[in-house]
Amino acid sequence: MSFLKEHSTTTDINDDYDGDDKLHEECGVFGIFGHSDAAALTTLGLHSLQHRGQEAAGIVSYDGIQFFAERHRGLIGDSFTNTGVLERLKGSRAIGHTRYSTTGGDDMRNVQPFFAEFAGGGFSVAHNGNITNAVTLRKRLQREGAIFHATSDTEVILHLIAMGKEIAFNDRFMDALRQLEGAFSIVGITNKKLVGCRDPLGVRPLVLGDLDGAYILASETCALDIIGARFVRDIEPGELVVIDEKGISSHKPFAKTGKRFCIFEYVYFARPDSILEGNNVYDVRKQIGVELAIEAPIDADLVVPVPDSGVPAAIGFAQGAKLPFELGIIRNHYVGRTFIQPTDSIRHMGVKLKHNANRTIIEGKRVILVDDSIVRGTTSKKIVQMVRDAGAKEVHMRIASPPTASPCFYGVDTPDTNKLLASRMSVEEMAKFINVDTLSFISLDGLYRATGEAKRDNETPQYCDACFSKEYPTELTDHNVDGSKVASISLLAERQSR
Repeated sequence: MSFLKEHSTTTDINDDYDGDDKLHEECGVFGIFGHSDAAALTTLGLHSLQHRGQEAAGIVSYDGIQFFAERHRGLIGDSFTNTGVLERLKGSRAIGHTRYSTTGGDDMRNVQPFFAEFAGGGFSVAHNGNITNAVTLRKRLQREGAIFHATSDTEVILHLIAMGKEIAFNDRFMDALRQLEGAFSIVGITNKKLVGCRDPLGVRPLVLGDLDGAYILASETCALDIIGARFVRDIEPGELVVIDEKGISSHKPFAKTGKRFCIFEYVYFARPDSILEGNNVYDVRKQIGVELAIEAPIDADLVVPVPDSGVPAAIGFAQGAKLPFELGIIRNHYVGRTFIQPTDSIRHMGVKLKHNANRTIIEGKRVILVDDSIVRGTTSKKIVQMVRDAGAKEVHMRIASPPTASPCFYGVDTPDTNKLLASRMSVEEMAKFINVDTLSFISLDGLYRATGEAKRDNETPQYCDACFSKEYPTELTDHNVDGSKVASISLLAERQSR
């Protein structure tokens, strides 16, 4: 019988100051089968996926006899590059997860991958996305006798498998998957196999790679590049792949439906050097800028990106508008782990901890600022003021996405609706709030054109764009009609503990 040997650290992260109000992706996943350096390659893969979650990370490996787990708070490089950690993660198969929490709390019990011992052996699972009926499923499972350890929606998957009626693991896993709503890309390992699955709409990404005969599953192709693996293909929406000593097999446990890949992966979440759904992310972001220059031209002297996420779109805008592209704002990449404590006076410095205006470039100029999105508007307001203080004659802002007016329930940490600036202000009111001379967002049709689609088809959209359109492609069982949560798993657990 297999069992788990686990090691973890609970040191708090020094988050001193988060100088933006960006949307945050929940996590990245990585899995490998059939390589002697499985844990080290998983560590490298997670390092490439660090942008998808910086809160915590975990790896579970298997050596043919025993499962081994390492879970740590903070960045991959802070814990997993330690020789002792990798030496403890034995075996030729492993899965890993890097996390930014959207459901459940941020304590160690919610750090993935999760592990459970079933009658037929051990199973470890990691998940990117959000299960929108997890609270409802959790309540039902608890009534049936399930005992939960964590508050993450991912743990629901383990209990559904454990309480399944089928005998074979693949059948139990597929039966569990059919009960899930929402968005999910899942990787898991058993005593014999590596499995991976995408939800029927393919909202979250998952790709298949190969390294000298070892199969790899990862959230993005950049995780394949770092280890020299070959990109094979995207895992299809609604596809379950099973990898074992015999090779790889594909299963379709869901009824066929249309694809609704998250369009915000192209705008912000994915790394620019990744290829997702056949598109190079960098190329799409540049084309968004080109489309934006066509839709919202303005007389100006130069185009300045809000670093780093606004850079590709700003390049495209500058090319489309035939204006100079300049780094008028410089970013400090080391603000995340400062050596000073965030006193009130330091916090008051706000955005200057992360960004500084390049006065020589922008003084006396009519500046077009290009950014990927406006969420609460707080950072945009500070950046605009910083540019004005540096002597800009005019400040115009162009946004490489439509107004974000609705929350995401598919694995993105989104503020409540009333905290989204676009949900309570017109574009003109937003422009006044952030103190720009003009403000324009790319249209939804323009965003679709940048991805290669002619325009958005209102009957059958090709992407999930609910944060812009308010059209959610799945049931939202655990949420009210207006988009607010009925009860989160964390709140449910808190109530039950009283």
